[in-house]
Parts: sequence; structure tokens; C-alpha cells
Amino acid sequence: MKNQKAIQDYYPDELSYCYGCGRNNEYGHHIKSYWNGEETISHFTPKEYHIAIPGYVYGGLIASLIDCHGTGSAALAAYKAENREPGILPALRFVTASLQVDFLKPTPLGVEIELRGKIIEVKGRKVVTEITVLANGQITAKGKVIAVQVPEDI
Repeated sequence: MKNQKAIQDYYPDELSYCYGCGRNNEYGHHIKSYWNGEETISHFTPKEYHIAIPGYVYGGLIASLIDCHGTGSAALAAYKAENREPGILPALRFVTASLQVDFLKPTPLGVEIELRGKIIEVKGRKVVTEITVLANGQITAKGKVIAVQVPEDI
């Protein structure tokens, strides 16, 4: 994936300020989402200040990562559904309509987090994804994101 462009690399500049994935937000997480077979994948290593209690990641960060990987996965799925390559205009950019997160066990600090996305539904301007969070190969959280396409006039 190092030579592959992430979906976020194709977002238009004016729509690239998201705290989770926007390349134009100097303070953001800058997560990147890619196809990995029939799933999507992203990786993120929390910093020491992403702490909840000593040794564990703050749950809000986990929710944020699920949120942004979910909308990135939605964009990937929408391009695929339209048989278009990312970057072909008009741009397909998504925002979150609903976010559900289930925390299954504490996520340890100091390790890379893997996010795996599964596309559940693509229907019109709506895409539903399920995101699994793994740390050290263990599932620590799961989420469901309902994403809606940003109107072209924004």
C-alpha cells in the first residue's frame, strides 16, 4: 500500500480539512484508507497523549478513527459502485449520518491500530460500513458507520 494512493489523497483541497483524515489539517490524524481485497484497511499509531488511563487509548480516539475510516471506505465503495477510479470528477466525498461504536476490550497504547472495513450497503447517496479495530491482532472495538455523500454544491 506504500505505492498506492489512499482515497483521502483524492479528496479535493476544499474538502480536506477533516480532523481525522484531512491532509490540510495540520493538527489532525491524517489517516489513510485503502482497498485490501474486498475489505478496506487503515493503520494508525496513537501517541502517548491519546491516553484514557495509563497504558490504554482514549475511547474518543477509537470512535474518531472508526468514523473517518468509515467515510473513507464509503467513498471507496461509491467509486467502485459507479465503476469509476478515485479522483474522477465529480468527487465522491462522504460525511457521517450515524456512528455506532462498541468497545469490546481496552485498546493498548504504544501499538499500531489496524482498522478493517466491510461494505454492508451502497444505496444511492448512502453507504453503510462496518469497521473492526484491532491491536496486537486482537479485536478491541467494532463500529457501524452510515455515511452520506456530500452534495456537489458544497
